Amino acid sequence: MKAAHYITFASSITLTALLYWGGNTIPPAKKKGSENKPSGAMAQGPNTVKPASSDSMITASIMLLPKTAADSVKAMESELAATSDSSRMAVVFLRMAAVLQRNRQVPVANYFNAKAAKLENSGKKLTFAGQIFLELMQQEHNPSVQLWEAGQAAYCLERSLEIDSVNEDTKLALATAYIEGTGEPMKGVMILRGITTQKPDDIPANMLLGRMSIQSGQFDKAVKRFETVLRQEPGNSEAVYFMAQACEGLGDKKKAIGYLEKCKVLVNKAEFSKEIDQHINTLK
Repeated sequence: MKAAHYITFASSITLTALLYWGGNTIPPAKKKGSENKPSGAMAQGPNTVKPASSDSMITASIMLLPKTAADSVKAMESELAATSDSSRMAVVFLRMAAVLQRNRQVPVANYFNAKAAKLENSGKKLTFAGQIFLELMQQEHNPSVQLWEAGQAAYCLERSLEIDSVNEDTKLALATAYIEGTGEPMKGVMILRGITTQKPDDIPANMLLGRMSIQSGQFDKAVKRFETVLRQEPGNSEAVYFMAQACEGLGDKKKAIGYLEKCKVLVNKAEFSKEIDQHINTLK
């Protein structure tokens, strides 16, 4: 879950790749560095953009509701203030979420669904809410809202792991939130390394670590990660694409072209092939 150095990769190719795989293409960094640098478009420095507050998000969403819906949400807020029963509060949060969802206020609707899931102590629902926040984060253009969504994703997924500490899907989602959203990539790296220590051939973890290695200019490490993936899934077009990027970073243009040609066949989309052909011509 969305390029700056490019080595010699055109930005249009990276953007095209996003369209075909729907994931987050972690861009190469402008300088070589450690595997621990922020990598996603949403990662912000500590003194740049601050996340929006939950209160401001709720207020903004209510202002966009039709009057009847806004009045309904405000009535439910009063209902919440009058009770301390967690099961009743969870029901009210779900009702609020439903009103907001119907009126296309998805981020705040998901926020209330997450609050209900926490009161219900449901790891499954918390993971689901966290994954939705990740998707929203990847689609959001407002940096403050992105950071809020990233923080909410991390919170939901952390709470879920407190309930079920071995759920790999939750771990991968949390690693993505740290790496691409909260600006805490080392936390994400540690999660991914923990997964690959126990399961060296794990495909999603190796994919994320490989893309981070490209981002930080560690192309030799990236090649090893994608080799692990391609041994198991030789038709994984995303792994083939990033293997080409890693090979080019190492200066092996012949191998890079070979992987790009293979990627064209696997994706089999005219627009994608056109972009790839243009780039291949710059390597010859």
